[in-house]
Amino acid sequence: MPGIIMGFDFGTSKIGVAVGQHVTGTATAVGIVRSRDGIPDWSQLDKLVSEWEPDIFVVGLPLNMDGSESEMSARALKFARRLEGRYHKPAKTMDERLTTREASAYAEDGEPVDDIAARLILESWLRESPRQT
Repeated sequence: MPGIIMGFDFGTSKIGVAVGQHVTGTATAVGIVRSRDGIPDWSQLDKLVSEWEPDIFVVGLPLNMDGSESEMSARALKFARRLEGRYHKPAKTMDERLTTREASAYAEDGEPVDDIAARLILESWLRESPRQT
């Protein structure tokens, strides 16, 4: 069973980041990484990965409401593959429909919700996939 899991709310200009673990089934928002057209600031991400040393990555998969894939889904999958290639750790995906709306309920007015969304995505994955590696 993996120790630390790092979750992501993928976006073309910002990527929310959270970390969690199976013992408590909870996650904590740890930051927002800048990205340009979906390509993250790798130096920023390298620092977070080095600090938290995750065993596995979970990337939110932005599906359409009918469950079909979208252009953003394809981009999130590409990001997951890049994480695997760069850090040599497995990357899983988690349906993130309505996560941003839910994250907005937790945020103060005008506060970015990307890292909160990453926390919610990761906590959903921990609930639904507690034994995945």
